[in-house]
Amino acid sequence: MDNNVTIKCLNNSKVLQVKRGTSLFDAIGIFDIKLGNRILGALVNNELEDLAYEIYQPKTIQFIDITHPDGMRMYTRSLSFLLYKAVKELYPDARLIIDHSIAKGIFCKITGTDFELTDEAVSAILDKMRFYVKADFKFIRIIEETQDVIKKITEQGLYDKINLLKFRGRSYKSYYILDGCINFFYGYLVPSTSYINVFELNRYFDGMLLRLPKKNNPDEVEELTVQKKMFTVFQEFSQWNEILQVSNLSELNDLTFKGKSETLIKISEALHEKKIAQIADIINLRKDKIKIILISGPSSSGKTTFSKRLAIQLLVNGIKPLNISLDNYFVDREKTPRTPSGDYDFEAFEAIDVDLFNQQIAELLNGKKVILPKFSFENGKKSFNTEPIEMKPDNILIIEGIHGLNPKLTPLIPEESKFMIYISALTTLNIDDHNWVSTRDNRLIRRIVRDYRYRKYTAQETIARWPSVIEGEEKHIFPFQEKANVIFNSALVYELAVLKYYADPLLREIQQCQPEYSEAKRLLNFLSYFRPIKTWEIPPTSILREFLGGSSFSY
Repeated sequence: MDNNVTIKCLNNSKVLQVKRGTSLFDAIGIFDIKLGNRILGALVNNELEDLAYEIYQPKTIQFIDITHPDGMRMYTRSLSFLLYKAVKELYPDARLIIDHSIAKGIFCKITGTDFELTDEAVSAILDKMRFYVKADFKFIRIIEETQDVIKKITEQGLYDKINLLKFRGRSYKSYYILDGCINFFYGYLVPSTSYINVFELNRYFDGMLLRLPKKNNPDEVEELTVQKKMFTVFQEFSQWNEILQVSNLSELNDLTFKGKSETLIKISEALHEKKIAQIADIINLRKDKIKIILISGPSSSGKTTFSKRLAIQLLVNGIKPLNISLDNYFVDREKTPRTPSGDYDFEAFEAIDVDLFNQQIAELLNGKKVILPKFSFENGKKSFNTEPIEMKPDNILIIEGIHGLNPKLTPLIPEESKFMIYISALTTLNIDDHNWVSTRDNRLIRRIVRDYRYRKYTAQETIARWPSVIEGEEKHIFPFQEKANVIFNSALVYELAVLKYYADPLLREIQQCQPEYSEAKRLLNFLSYFRPIKTWEIPPTSILREFLGGSSFSY
């Protein structure tokens, strides 16, 4: 048998013969790969692998660094393990919880009966992390029988991971070792600690913020910003999770297995309704001044359903809302700006017909009748409704869209006349103590399901568009989130267990030859840890119905 195998490298279009069993690490030198930053892994036939992966069959390879989304995830997972190792080394009896993303970093907290988080403790942890980076310890990946893995993590006190391993029912499981300390993460790590030398650790409210490298300049750490309103929302929903007795995925699966998902859904929806009613009450106290409610948030946040539910609660208070969606003010498709790659940039501020919008809002506020537009996503054109609307003294405008909080949208409206609401799916459910559920993944899965049902897009098309969506959010939405009067979290603790039913078959349609295959496989692996929940208990007014269908609202 020929001892060589043919490899094609997409980074430089070289096609070479290499010895069977050559590792990706050795292939970097063979192909003379030079990226802007240190190589962390590679996509092999559009499937992520670490650099220890050995090649035995013909493959197509693309090496990646931290600027690639998979590379950033590898970097962040590795930092999480490094943080866990440092805490365990210094405070063996303390419990580290890597909780959620915020301020372009990761919020973490440490609990323990005899532990107090001080500036000195954070400094000691940071020093220990830097020691391991300088010493360049390897992240060693081991694959063993699952029962043996469970025994080892039990001995180390990682009880939060045991039930998930049992639920998967796999014969073998991989885990990582760092200087004798074991842990496992839902994806690959970088080869060693010297690869993750750009980070900071700071006190942040009652915990710590693990600060990550900048996406566009990985040699620098993201600036330290204080997002008090956003943090308060995360804390509030963590308290809700305590009410629901669901703080991680294992507890969610356990409730589902015991047939308690119906109660979980009812309480989750009730908490949403209570929060929306509280927002309506705040507006009611200022109804003599507020003329416009502006609702903004990133893609798939549930802005439309939220605005309709808020309208109902305002009616309870005697305020008659008029709902207007910025999506209906898109310019016609041929006028839509494009990204540098040539794709339509629907997230750009210039994708909105701002002149028409401001003209109609001014006319409404002046008591004139206005015929609103209706945009068709299928043909990319605006049409106009036949029935005009008119604003009466007891009316209030509810305007929702991704640019709602941008000052450029409503420059002529006095600030005291506006009430601004930021909405996003700020997921507070964690997989386990050291693996959190990304709010971005939550929204992507929502969007995959919605785009297929309402816009006839495949999962492959939605994933392909997602990077430009993220870029638009970071440019046009996130900078304004702390300006909101109120932040509403649209995430539902049970929703991914429901969305799994719908997203799974759509993701499986993506073929290995397509560039989006790696992302599809990652999401499928993530969803495989959820015990599915059926939809019949989800009320027709739920925000989740905006994505699943079956809503009692018209869109």
